[in-house]
Amino acid sequence: MSILGRGKKRYTGAHQGLAFSRRMLLVSGAQGAIGALLVGRLGYLAVAQNEHYKLLSESNRVQLIVVPPRRGWLVDRHNKPIAINRSDFRIDIIPDQLEQPEATLRLLAQLLALSVDEVDRIIRELKVAKGYQPVQVAENVPYERYAAVTVRLPELPGVQPQRGFSRFYPAGPAVGHLIGYVGTASAKEYEAEKNPLLITPGFKIGKEGLEKTLERTLRGTPGGQRVELTARGKLVRELTPKPDRSGHTTQLAIDAGLQEYAARRLGEESGSCIVIDCLTGDILCMASMPAYDPNSFSDGIGRTEWKMLSEDPRRPLLNKNLNALYPPGSTIKPMGALAILKAGIDPDATVFCSGGYNLGNRFFRCLGRHGTVNMRRAIAKSCNTYFYSMGHKIGYDQIAPMAKRLGLGQKFDLPVVSQSFGTVPDSAWKLRKWNDKRRIVERPDWTASDTLNASIGQGYLIVNPLQLAVMAARIASGRDIQPTLIGAHSKPAPLIGLDPKHLEIVRGGMWQVVNGDGTAGASKLTIPGIEMGGKTGTAQVRKIAGAQRGQSGDWKYRDHGLFVFFAPTSNPRYAGAVVIEHGLGGARAAAPVAKDVLTYLFDREAALRRLAELEAGWGGTLLERNARRASAVAAAATVSA
Repeated sequence: MSILGRGKKRYTGAHQGLAFSRRMLLVSGAQGAIGALLVGRLGYLAVAQNEHYKLLSESNRVQLIVVPPRRGWLVDRHNKPIAINRSDFRIDIIPDQLEQPEATLRLLAQLLALSVDEVDRIIRELKVAKGYQPVQVAENVPYERYAAVTVRLPELPGVQPQRGFSRFYPAGPAVGHLIGYVGTASAKEYEAEKNPLLITPGFKIGKEGLEKTLERTLRGTPGGQRVELTARGKLVRELTPKPDRSGHTTQLAIDAGLQEYAARRLGEESGSCIVIDCLTGDILCMASMPAYDPNSFSDGIGRTEWKMLSEDPRRPLLNKNLNALYPPGSTIKPMGALAILKAGIDPDATVFCSGGYNLGNRFFRCLGRHGTVNMRRAIAKSCNTYFYSMGHKIGYDQIAPMAKRLGLGQKFDLPVVSQSFGTVPDSAWKLRKWNDKRRIVERPDWTASDTLNASIGQGYLIVNPLQLAVMAARIASGRDIQPTLIGAHSKPAPLIGLDPKHLEIVRGGMWQVVNGDGTAGASKLTIPGIEMGGKTGTAQVRKIAGAQRGQSGDWKYRDHGLFVFFAPTSNPRYAGAVVIEHGLGGARAAAPVAKDVLTYLFDREAALRRLAELEAGWGGTLLERNARRASAVAAAATVSA
């Protein structure tokens, strides 16, 4: 054997068998571990994750189409409908069943008279549509057009005509600002809630008024239509549906008949009328005119109509009951009289009115020359001189607390979108405004001139009509009524704590305003046994000089007319306020409205006869005039297009 051969390592069969056995052991171990992992994973998926994947599989096979719930009704205190749902017709498209999109849309546009904007909107929604979820083509479709689509369904695969429900307001504009309207949810509203119901075709949410603030109560619970689909999304069959649950019906304190009458009685004026049950605080009527038609807004308002409404100087988009602020004028003199009495002034103390009041070298004018007047006479004749004198004597810091006690400047707990609650000024208020660099007044200290102006409802004092109505109700009943909009109540409010003798004196002056030789004698009720007490007011809208008055010229510069009232004077039950913007005066414009509204409560037939006479001169009822305006808007929109 050679030297080289002697040095090599030799492997025997035994060595080779041992090496192979080790490799087999490692490979088998690895295979076993992998197998164990696979078995464990399969077991985990089959057992622990069974329900999860079963649901995923089911969701691929079965799709749920959300069915919007019917909205809860709004009814008045007598259960008369104010906002209801009515059956309507709608046309949708099921994207996965659509075979010829362009031809189908052309035919639908012809059959339904769709505008270019509507067709563009449908095309955009079809591009992002998923699954079997429908895309809305049109809602509130007239029956004739609905039938035209139905009979041509063989030519329109993917088109789905169906019946649904839409919101309807029988009184139209009469309840516009009170009830509000519904509309399609915006992107911002969807992002805030992330509720798929909000993007379901045909579903609408409250956008204004009680429709918005009572949204959770009125909305209801959606249902669902389950459909079985193929892997490619084609409809196999419809499965058992899940029914929706309607929203709750909500009863309001409002008297629907009175609400509609007041809105109609305001006619073509710009103003508001509020009537309150002065025992319980129930708001029976809260009309603001002119107003938008909530039916138009719920269907979707066009640019032309929006432009006309927003540019109208009579502000039909503004709820004047809550969001318009006015100097109250002489309507606050009964409140001032209560403050004067509380300060210890004898109601029989007199002031001589020669046509005004001298304060230093300034002369503050009265509305006339009333001679010698006491408190009752000053209220009846609306004598500024008396209230100048007494206000100067006690100071406005003794009057402001009474104003607040009677509801002026107060924000009430009501289900409304917003309230503008105005200002009841005093010396502390003026000092705060002086220190506020954003709102600087001429002088930081409260002056005697400020007192005189505020004593007759001018100057810094501004209020809304609801506050005036509450003031009248608290004076009439002597109760601390809190205005309410939800529910009909019977329990009287607690007493406000004012001296009954003081209240009786002031009510006596307000009785003379209407039933004596006061400023509103022309509005005396003609109903046997029923008398109204009240107070007229005229509020300036711009600074005037000398004998100049806002009784002529452009409409927007004329004085506002205001009137607060209650009836019957023997046992007050109803109280309220009427404000007519630029109506020239309370006796001329506002008191006649209050007279007719109260007549409705005590003699409905007589009130309706009076209204019919007035509406004949205005060109028809509120709904008839509104229909003509809607036609004019539609014609204008067609021309502009």
